[in-house]
Amino acid sequence: MRIAIDAMGGDLGPRATVQGAASAVIQDPRLEIRLFGVRRTLEDEISCLPRRLAAAGSRLEVVDAPRVIDQGVRPSDALRHGQDSSMARMLACVASGEAAAGVSAGNTGALMALARRALGTVAGIPRPAISTAIPTRQQGRCYLLDLGANVEASAERLVDFALMGELMARHVDGLAAPRVALLNVGLEGTKGTASVREADARLRELPHLAYQGFVEGDGIFSGRVDVVVCDGFVGNAVLKASEGLARMLVERVQTTFEAHWSSRLVGALARPALRRLRSELDPVRYNGASLLGLAGIVVKSHGSADATGFHYAVQRAVQEVSRDLPRHLAAELVPRRPAIDSVDRGGRTDSGPRVLAPGSAGDDESQQEHR
Repeated sequence: MRIAIDAMGGDLGPRATVQGAASAVIQDPRLEIRLFGVRRTLEDEISCLPRRLAAAGSRLEVVDAPRVIDQGVRPSDALRHGQDSSMARMLACVASGEAAAGVSAGNTGALMALARRALGTVAGIPRPAISTAIPTRQQGRCYLLDLGANVEASAERLVDFALMGELMARHVDGLAAPRVALLNVGLEGTKGTASVREADARLRELPHLAYQGFVEGDGIFSGRVDVVVCDGFVGNAVLKASEGLARMLVERVQTTFEAHWSSRLVGALARPALRRLRSELDPVRYNGASLLGLAGIVVKSHGSADATGFHYAVQRAVQEVSRDLPRHLAAELVPRRPAIDSVDRGGRTDSGPRVLAPGSAGDDESQQEHR
């Protein structure tokens, strides 16, 4: 299994990317990595791998792609001028079938725009959604989408997100009937925006979907639902807030146990439990957001991810490849989506979504969120 990696994206530079990729290779003997970036820089990083990762060097292939898309580049500029960038070359490798999936920690808006052009979308999905897993009670997890690809979302798109999230939870996590909910400011049917209320009505009509209705923000972490759907503006804010809260809680607990000699004694006794808590709440463990709806597998690593975090993003890509997620999306969304887009609840006709085929740009910068 070959994974293509944009090695130049990310805030910490190629060292974190190369070491994270090497760590994934060491863990999975099936894995080969093709790194796209400045050849000399990447070869230097491979030659300087720590001893525990040095054996991975023979399974790390470097492809020279000296142009880099910076975090501040607009999606439209990336489409016009980024064809030879490490990100675009990585996506071309996936589109050609030479790699089973692609991973990047680079500019989110540029990645979404370039991926849509290189790979196209499945089942008439007009815009992919970004999704990731977050921890819940009893060591579970819940998928949250969208996380910023669609700052605003119509009822039709929210239903698309629900179907894609349900399929991912079912095929990647093996859940028989994933429980799906819409994020809202209350549980009553009168609460929320018009698009959220309309999406709720449509989801209730869909057969074979374990739709649970509305869930409030605290319900995301309750373990009562497996997929939570919202627009990208709300989802990105929720994700960033939950990551910050998790870090604050871990730091506060650690500071409390270090405040006094007696608390340090208790902390020493509780160290194994605290270590488990830190591991379970650490956002790094959940790094790797899926670009759902593409006709291929692309995973977005957090820009600030270190080598460990990037390792988890590569793992996420491997999971989706192993479960053949795009094929399931294409096969199962096609018979379910026409009924969605043909519904006319307000005297309005819907001509259906514009299908993005490989080679079309279709970028809308107002919809792109840099994560």
